[in-house]
Amino acid sequence: MTSPLTTPAPPSSTGRWTPRLWGTLLVLCAAMFLDALDVSMVGVALPSIGSDLHLSTSTLQWIVSGYILGYGGLLLLGGRTADLLGRRQVFLVALGVFALASLLGGAVDSGPLLIASRFIKGLSAAFTAPAGLSIITTTFPEGPLRNRALSIYTTCAATGFSMGLVLSGLLTEVSWRFTMLLPGPIALVALLAGVRLLPRSAREENHDGYDVPGAVLGTAAMLLLVFTVVQAPEAGWASARTLLSFLAVAVLLTAFVLIERRSPSPLIRLGVLRSGNQVRAQLGAVAFFGSYVGFQFLTTLYMQSLLGWSALHTALAFLPAGTLVAVSSTKVGAIVDRFGTQRLIATGFALMVLGYALFLRIDLDPEYAAVILPSMLLIGAACALVFPSLNIQATNGVEDREQGMVSGLLNTSIQVGGAIFLAVVTAVVTAQAPAHATAQAVLDSYRPGFMVVTGIALAGLLITLPGLRVRRSRPTIVVARSTVKEADADRVPVRD
Repeated sequence: MTSPLTTPAPPSSTGRWTPRLWGTLLVLCAAMFLDALDVSMVGVALPSIGSDLHLSTSTLQWIVSGYILGYGGLLLLGGRTADLLGRRQVFLVALGVFALASLLGGAVDSGPLLIASRFIKGLSAAFTAPAGLSIITTTFPEGPLRNRALSIYTTCAATGFSMGLVLSGLLTEVSWRFTMLLPGPIALVALLAGVRLLPRSAREENHDGYDVPGAVLGTAAMLLLVFTVVQAPEAGWASARTLLSFLAVAVLLTAFVLIERRSPSPLIRLGVLRSGNQVRAQLGAVAFFGSYVGFQFLTTLYMQSLLGWSALHTALAFLPAGTLVAVSSTKVGAIVDRFGTQRLIATGFALMVLGYALFLRIDLDPEYAAVILPSMLLIGAACALVFPSLNIQATNGVEDREQGMVSGLLNTSIQVGGAIFLAVVTAVVTAQAPAHATAQAVLDSYRPGFMVVTGIALAGLLITLPGLRVRRSRPTIVVARSTVKEADADRVPVRD
């Protein structure tokens, strides 16, 4: 029986939310905020960590890569686990692990232990992210109320990332350990609030067992893919090690698909990808995050290495984009209600392409207001439109019992896209590295990387455009299996 103390009343038909419902959303937003905060803070702290712990560059990169490996590799498993074992239970346990790993990371005096704590944090985020998103989509009914909740929720990611850049610049001046410790107390407060506020979610009792082979193969494939992509720039894209690793990933994924097609309770029900809206949401997530991560990486190098800006100065340069996303959080849901996700995603990608293209005007003495700021504002507007819309489009029309699965799939697309395209952009820039590293020559080596970033965003726009031709009143959304013939049951008309 569900306790009234832990089940918030559903939103009313007029859209009024109770204090408890706002509290539920705040707990989930806190976890998303922490994920983004943790990713952005560590980058600025790396030089201090390396100096203090006497770590080589190759070891230092694993402080970042360890988190990505745990997060990107286990998202599929995390999403389905939330569906089967209960979203509230999975979310709270994973958030507790995240808090403990944060405290551990700030106390260690060893590189391997710090990397291990980062991997554990990534692993825990792989469970909190899909569980949190699926709690929202099962608590708020599909339509304007869910759109509003998701726009606020996704805004917290951009706000956390922007604040992380600024906070890391400030905290690293005192000690890099504060950048590791800060998420811990916040996570503990969110955990205590979540125990009281999050709605109880029953385990899925009527399922056909656990897809253990699919879980093993899917997790192994994602872990190996992320590991291979992260290591490819160092090992060489054409090296035997990289090629054999990609071959092994292909074999694992092939075996995974074959098992999922036959499993009575698959980790991913492949029928969900029969929807054009769902496929465009997943591919759009790959292009969106892949292009932004590549842009942020190159821009940080440009500002700090070439222009000589401090970490805090660089963070403040990115701040307008994050601020624009934050102030628009309460408006995006209403815009989605009026225009639909397809139009907003296409518009956002167009703004993103324009913002990246304008950034190609940079030189060794740029005027911030005339050269950099316009790009930041366009990219901020793009993020405000695209990220919430992708989350809404991916989760619309999906039954409650599969929300965790779809949420895990979307987050996997985001993380794998970021890992792959960051590695591609890094490889392009490395290939153009000049023999005589004058400032102008280094800047010229960055330009092909920025053009690749622009091309990735353009690909995202092209992926989205076919969706604009679909009548908004009758897009097809994949839903869960029913007792009728699957070919018919998987296609029902709903609003995008």
